[in-house]
Amino acid sequence: MTDNPTDTRRMRPIRSFVRREGRLTEGQQRALDVLYPQFGLEPDGQAFDFDAIFGRTSKTVLEIGFGNGESLATMAKNQPELDYLGIEVHRPGVGHLLMRLEEERLENVRVICGDAQEIVKHQIPDASLFGVQLFFPDPWPKKRHHKRRIVQPEWVAQMAQKIAPGGFLHLATDWENYAEHMLEVVSANPDFANQAGAGNFAPRPAHRPITKFETRGQRLGHGVWDLLLTRR
Repeated sequence: MTDNPTDTRRMRPIRSFVRREGRLTEGQQRALDVLYPQFGLEPDGQAFDFDAIFGRTSKTVLEIGFGNGESLATMAKNQPELDYLGIEVHRPGVGHLLMRLEEERLENVRVICGDAQEIVKHQIPDASLFGVQLFFPDPWPKKRHHKRRIVQPEWVAQMAQKIAPGGFLHLATDWENYAEHMLEVVSANPDFANQAGAGNFAPRPAHRPITKFETRGQRLGHGVWDLLLTRR
């Protein structure tokens, strides 16, 4: 053991997010107080039993970093045969999604407010997921920050461990440099097959909603790159 603070800092895990906690609206605070006990799961390190959590046997899709939850709620509404687990570190986004779940009377979504990397590592059983979605993660555009990007070889290997054979990994970004990085990383993992063919990006699938942020970006001429991969 060391008392050297420099050594302690080196042992800290690299985070792919920064907490930029905005102010909660009254509706979001109420949702966290009243609805989180109904739809929320605790990041307590205990392995999840999805059949028990959702009260049925179905396929579970994990979305990491769902933002305000609009896309997740829409997908859950349009695909009621699937169960969705969303993880988001920012409380205003969690509160917003909870409000949508109440408005739409959705029962096939559960929410966790916490660090996705720790939750996936300790609480998601191996081969228990039908799919994983990661839409528009922080691109960390500065080169010195690229190590903070969530899509790294170790992360893709972890997703292969958690996704059942025949399941999917769906990535999307509006940063071309990050898209190229994603493509390079996933192409190097033999456990995934690119649905669009080796070295190719996929057209946006109809089931992924277009967000307001994405629409605004398209008006400004920004591109969007989707990667759809199948777990071998």
